[in-house]
Amino acid sequence: MRIYDVSVPLSSQTPTYPGDPGIEIKQWLSLANGDPANVSVIYFGAHTGTHVDAPVHFIAGAARADSLPLDILIGPATVIEVPEELAAIDKNFIAEHLQRINGERNRILFKTSNSRLLKEGQAFQSAYVYLTTDAAEELLSQGVKLVGIDYLSVEKFNSQGFQTHLTLLGNGVVILEGIDLGEVPPGKYELICLPLRIAGGAGDGAPARAVLRTWEED
Repeated sequence: MRIYDVSVPLSSQTPTYPGDPGIEIKQWLSLANGDPANVSVIYFGAHTGTHVDAPVHFIAGAARADSLPLDILIGPATVIEVPEELAAIDKNFIAEHLQRINGERNRILFKTSNSRLLKEGQAFQSAYVYLTTDAAEELLSQGVKLVGIDYLSVEKFNSQGFQTHLTLLGNGVVILEGIDLGEVPPGKYELICLPLRIAGGAGDGAPARAVLRTWEED
């Protein structure tokens, strides 16, 4: 069995979505300064690095991140590789590739050229691969319950209506953003995604540790 950690390491050099808080990690207590222990202070937004979006992110009064069902966040997942030349994942791409998947379709993770963009020290790139609204609708029609992508948003940059988010979140689909699939071959895995159980705030999202593991022994 092989385990892939698809979580993005967090540091002050990790890219963040424009308008979101930057990442600050500071020393609160330090053994080097004579304190009894090392204690760090971490400051960043709920949609930093690898994270989940909850319905309330875009829909007032909807479900919070701490109420997302674990049986959706853990289970079989399929990694689909998107060709380098494709700038957007549309309905036709979804329909064609989901037809090739035998069995489990509940959790779909898209591996795109975006995975190169989440490396430490990279500036935010607005020309990332995203999901179109008709792609989101096709995923719903196929019974998908979790959608993951390897950049900070499934939505086109500077979207005005956020229809991709609204289509997915409004129908109970969990969105997992900011996963690093650069070293993960396409295929079937078990996804284990555990967002922080944050009870305060708006509940719009939560950072997560996400891993994929193979079903069979290597």
